[in-house]
Amino acid sequence: MKKYLFIPVLFVAFIASSQQNITFEKKNFKDNVKGYKQAMDSIDAGQKFYKMGPSRYYMAIPYFLAAEKFNPDNDQLNYLIGVCMLSHNSAFKTNALPYLQKAYKLNPAVTPDIHYLLGRGYHLNMEWETAKQEYSAYLQTLDQKKNQDQIADTKKKIEECNNGEILVKTPSRVFIDNLGGAINTANPEYSALVSADESEIIFTSKRPTNVGGKIDEDGGQYTEDLYISYFKNGNWSQSTNMGTPINTDENDATAGLSNDGQTLYLYRGSNGGDLYETHLKGAAWTKPERMNNKINTQFQETSVSLGPDGKTLYFVSDKPGGFGDKDIYMSLMDVKGRWQEPVNLGPVINTQYAEEGVAMQADGKTLYFSSKGHNSMGGYDIFKSVYSNGHWSDPENLGYPINTPDDDVFFSISASGKHGYYSSVRKEGHGENDLYMITFLGPEKPVVQSNEDDLLAGMGGVADVMMTAAVAVNSPKITLLKGIITDSMTHKPIEASIELVDNKKNIVIASFLSNSTTGKYLVSLPAGINYGIAVKAEGYLFYSANFDLPDTSKYMVVEKNVALQPLDIGSRIVLRNIFFDFNKATLRDESTAELDRLINLLTTYSSLKIEISGFTDNKGSAEYNQKLSESRAKSVVEYLVAHSIAAGRLTYKGYGKEDPIASNDTEDGRQQNRRTEFKITGK
Repeated sequence: MKKYLFIPVLFVAFIASSQQNITFEKKNFKDNVKGYKQAMDSIDAGQKFYKMGPSRYYMAIPYFLAAEKFNPDNDQLNYLIGVCMLSHNSAFKTNALPYLQKAYKLNPAVTPDIHYLLGRGYHLNMEWETAKQEYSAYLQTLDQKKNQDQIADTKKKIEECNNGEILVKTPSRVFIDNLGGAINTANPEYSALVSADESEIIFTSKRPTNVGGKIDEDGGQYTEDLYISYFKNGNWSQSTNMGTPINTDENDATAGLSNDGQTLYLYRGSNGGDLYETHLKGAAWTKPERMNNKINTQFQETSVSLGPDGKTLYFVSDKPGGFGDKDIYMSLMDVKGRWQEPVNLGPVINTQYAEEGVAMQADGKTLYFSSKGHNSMGGYDIFKSVYSNGHWSDPENLGYPINTPDDDVFFSISASGKHGYYSSVRKEGHGENDLYMITFLGPEKPVVQSNEDDLLAGMGGVADVMMTAAVAVNSPKITLLKGIITDSMTHKPIEASIELVDNKKNIVIASFLSNSTTGKYLVSLPAGINYGIAVKAEGYLFYSANFDLPDTSKYMVVEKNVALQPLDIGSRIVLRNIFFDFNKATLRDESTAELDRLINLLTTYSSLKIEISGFTDNKGSAEYNQKLSESRAKSVVEYLVAHSIAAGRLTYKGYGKEDPIASNDTEDGRQQNRRTEFKITGK
């Protein structure tokens, strides 16, 4: 709707409809000619920005306010201040109402859309009933045939007020905290992206420290750049410009971030608006590459979110064929690593209005996004939908005070679901849009993990594992696994691949790389899967781990540092994804992926000779345990021989209850001791 077509020419020769209205004429200010001249100069300066269009209205505000201070009783000036404060880039939207009220009081016919503007003023201040009255009054002035767009827009605003009335009655239990001066400035900060473990935040800002120092001709502000900050010792570090090649002398904005913080997506305005991808290699980001034509079109593509498997991409586009304005789409990666033809997420998610700011949570099921549709209370509101049994649930409004009558968009959530991050304009802010952290509250209670012992056993015991748990209203069913991968001899970081396998289905779910400079890695493991995890690097034995996460698993952080062993004689590893039936030497199907990994290692390094070793706990007789452990080791060797590994390279031995790696006094320790290993005997 074109709300601001009415532009006053000047403030002279106006015939006031009210005796209280004081026009800007020299004769009305004979006692203060100097003040009158200064006020007119301010009006002229403000008009220059006003005539540039809505994107510059906010720049006219200080000039109009200076004139208003001289003469607060002019209808047109109060109207202009109200209009400018309501504009998109304004940080003073909720302050517009008294100026619009004053304009209407001075002259009820000040402008044809005064009731609409008053409705917006009351709406943004959450005075729902009065806003609806003003909107309804505006509807009475519209022609049913000529003003169909305005009628539809105003009816939508009334519906938003109805939604707002309902939502504010049951506010969400949250804290909303400003991220502070290390992040926020007097300039706009928005579109925050947070890594799954909340160790870093990347966001967009319009600051004089941008690359090139340019000002955007359209908006009159500094061009957008990406900035980064790290969470250290309980505080955010001073945010810094990410520099080239991430930022250019044009607009560069955040669009999405992988859970581990090593793949970054950004938006650039070329070709109508496209998405770019960059990767953190060591300490440096690669040059951003435009995503393929399955994702980018000649239309606008904005935000993007990578699923936890690294193979599912959600993004926003306004290309034709959707349900209205911008819609959310999904694309899957093919075996060659290319994004395939995207599919629209459908009418449950997308509406005839705009959707934006898509963010898939680390569980791979919970989708957060902003929408002007559904039951928004005004502008964009943030919604949540969960994918289950092949369907998306009806989007749930996150409620007030997270959502407001103004735009609430580009929401990012931590893997724990405890914290959300977004941009908002608030009185306690540092300037325009600031970044805030939402803490979702709920009854705190200790987390009892029925599978905790199994997890510890699968990861190799308590000595090098740190686990923390958190309970939140939005707590997802995932385990966050992170740590550092190093060389066991030099202790230097290694770039290694981390492969996740569904042991029951014997398929690779996802694969990731640790950082080559720091060795850090981070992966999210949604519940309901028996995971086989392999850490591999050239010239090293692979490391094996097992996570069996039932559907009942709660959110947990597991920190596991992995020291890979070089391919030297005597090096040995535990094969944690070799499984046998109880009291038998029969290999279960879930062992296939681990055995195939071992075959690949022996095939790649064809001179290696190994011993397969079987171990048990101390339950049962020594003779029985020795025999069972030997039979199990033999089963592994027979599998390898059946898959073309020369028998002469293989030996097997059962050690029974000898050489325990943990105490046999606990079930956790006994489970660790029941294991299959291999060690290098020759090369």
